[in-house]
Amino acid sequence: MDISFVIVNWNTRDLLQDCLDSIIKTAESLTYEIIVVDNASTDGSAGMLAEKYPQVRTIANRENRGFGAANNQGFAVMKGKYALLINTDAVLTNGASRKLWAFAEATPDTAIVCGQLLNADGSKQNSVAAFPTLLTLAANTSLMEYLFPAKYPSKRYEHAAPLEVDSAIGACMLIRKKALDDVAVFDERYFFFFEETDLAYAMKRAGWRVYQVPDALVYHLQGQSIGQNVRSRIEFYRSRYQFLRKWHGGAYYRTAAVIIFLRLLVDTLLNVVGVIFTLGMAAGLRRKLFTYLQIIKWHFSSR
Repeated sequence: MDISFVIVNWNTRDLLQDCLDSIIKTAESLTYEIIVVDNASTDGSAGMLAEKYPQVRTIANRENRGFGAANNQGFAVMKGKYALLINTDAVLTNGASRKLWAFAEATPDTAIVCGQLLNADGSKQNSVAAFPTLLTLAANTSLMEYLFPAKYPSKRYEHAAPLEVDSAIGACMLIRKKALDDVAVFDERYFFFFEETDLAYAMKRAGWRVYQVPDALVYHLQGQSIGQNVRSRIEFYRSRYQFLRKWHGGAYYRTAAVIIFLRLLVDTLLNVVGVIFTLGMAAGLRRKLFTYLQIIKWHFSSR
């Protein structure tokens, strides 16, 4: 079998249906299966799958196990040569999955391949990410992308050919099953963020490569499958610390933690200034300030 599509769902029934329809519509001549791992949804997702998509294999969890652990369940039963992981808030365009598959077939030392993520209006999203380092944590990301585009590729540049990258954004990416078997599956200590960064880092250390295929287009309703609340932002910080502690540790990790916290304080102070100058009338600034304060509070608790 060519591809096992693996989808993790948590209370996104309507998005899941759109995602499934796009797979079925665009998979073309590829041989494939679809595996949905449901993280204890309460929105009728299970009933919708049983009624409308009886061909889909569903794994129903009794609790929300997170992104990595749920995908690992899909890896354990997949029959494809590749797993194509896709979020429920992503929709494949014609030929996207075939382009990812064809590139992986032509480059046998490639473990992970991603495409170009698009907003609903067709504008580009960042689809790749650099590994976090002391430099990337301290510097402005946009500035680094502008000054060193070869090292830090981003949506601001057009790429006519596939390019090697550090890691892929997990909304949609193809992973070679042999690389999963040879190196590692997702580290289940991450709940939602940084699993794909961690996996790409492990793959690269083992000699595998990661690529983006820019003309494999995927619409992504960014964040709708996880939300943008305080809890999700705290989980992002927790996962970033986990990655740095796991792969670096020691003085490097402590320095990185200081940089992260100082940047958080600066962002919070700038937001306070914005709230003051708008006399508290800007709801978006108020919400952002509340989020920053909750993240700072979390930093002083056990993490």
